[in-house]
Amino acid sequence: MSFRRGVVRQSKFRHVFAQAWKSEHCLDDIRVSRVTWDGPLCAANPKFIAVIIEASGGGAFLVVPMGKSGRIDQSCPMVSGHAGPVLDIQWSPHDDNIIASASEDLTVKVWQIPDGGLTCPMTDAIVTLEGHCKRVGILAWHPTAYNILLTAGCDNVICVWNVGTEELLYKLDDAHPDLIYSVSWNKDGSAVCTVCKDKALRVIDPRRGVVLKVKERVHEGTRPMRAVFLSDGKILTTGFDRMSTRLLALWDTKDLSEPLETQEIDTSNGVLVPYYDPDTNMFYLCGKGDSTIRYFEVTNEAPYVHFLNLYSSKEPQRGLGFLSKRGVDVNKCEIARFYKLHERKVEPISMTVPRKSDLFQGDLYPDTAGLEPALLAEQWIAGQDAPPLLVSMSGGYTAHPSKHRDNLRVKAQLASQDSGPAAASPSAAAPTLTSTSTAKEIEVEVPPPRVATKDRDGNVERPKREDELLTELLAEMKALRAVVLAQSQRIELLEKQLARIEDGDV
Repeated sequence: MSFRRGVVRQSKFRHVFAQAWKSEHCLDDIRVSRVTWDGPLCAANPKFIAVIIEASGGGAFLVVPMGKSGRIDQSCPMVSGHAGPVLDIQWSPHDDNIIASASEDLTVKVWQIPDGGLTCPMTDAIVTLEGHCKRVGILAWHPTAYNILLTAGCDNVICVWNVGTEELLYKLDDAHPDLIYSVSWNKDGSAVCTVCKDKALRVIDPRRGVVLKVKERVHEGTRPMRAVFLSDGKILTTGFDRMSTRLLALWDTKDLSEPLETQEIDTSNGVLVPYYDPDTNMFYLCGKGDSTIRYFEVTNEAPYVHFLNLYSSKEPQRGLGFLSKRGVDVNKCEIARFYKLHERKVEPISMTVPRKSDLFQGDLYPDTAGLEPALLAEQWIAGQDAPPLLVSMSGGYTAHPSKHRDNLRVKAQLASQDSGPAAASPSAAAPTLTSTSTAKEIEVEVPPPRVATKDRDGNVERPKREDELLTELLAEMKALRAVVLAQSQRIELLEKQLARIEDGDV
């Protein structure tokens, strides 16, 4: 029994499962692009889903509002301002209506999508960036600075733009001797990591144009690689060995001489694309042409990378869109969502942590990066760095009506004898408490404890018993807080016992 306890690793994400949505919630009759570029072909945010599609006479992509489902009519308006096929699209992390697109026509365009989606075809971009001499296939918005966009093309050049002024800020044309496979910003946007056809991993300061670190022959295979910065500064890479076995490796930027961890995945030709979630410290591996999604958890202790589970389906994926964390459904304990591209369909796939409680699960949803940028473009250009500004995920949580939740309501006694109908209005109702499964401080949103009455002249006067009522309300809230805290501790204990039973320890 003690041996099993030593082997089983405790993690709240051990039982994460993936589930495809029903067909009535999918987008049908979408002609997904057949371009041979190894890109995701899809981008999603809490407002819109964008998909690169087949189009005659140039490149185009479709933008539909989040929540739309069913058949997409062929006459549906699309964004079609490029003269060549679109290779990559990326939503701005600081404005859910702004999207950038890169194309074979050597340009990068930035579009502003109106609220509610397109009502007519969009051909005029708000910004057009021209600086590459070959097709552009990689886009990467700065994670914390407003209007900073990085682009990389088949000319082996990296460009950093100020989208607000359409100015080319930095051009790195001598850092890579061959085709660039991927680019990723670190957490505060002070550096980027890249992998190139020469099999080297590079860490670059784009403002100084300096290659800070280089690791030659990260993977021995000749097929494309990918690299992504993790939130703690480590770098995750995917690639191939000489026998076409797909691999992943974790690197410490302080010492790139040897990887911290290397794992073999399988043998296939598809390029493994990592999608990283900094909030849960999980990453997902998906390959174009695969029918599987593998997901892992990264920890600070050896062996660092832990395989969690595998989602498998019958149909191969043409591409995948990864929804930003602000768009997931916290009521269903959804921690990630993909949009899988079929030949003529877009299928949502949810990653969910099974929980029996209908309360907001604060341990699954730490504060995440919000829309507000930490820096202006001018501040970043001047040399400043800052981590993302975080927002609480509980704002997207709506309490379920249930008999259990009725016991967690504060019934404020604010009605006075001379207060009239205004005091009994819905605005005077008590707030609903939300609790996590961990024993954390319980936050209570208190409405203003003022019940205004009007005299005959229409003037607002203070209630006579306001101080007494406020004292009673605070005392009742204090008692209720203790009850909720005790119940949350009880829930946590029961969940641990359940996990031990499922693991066979009891």
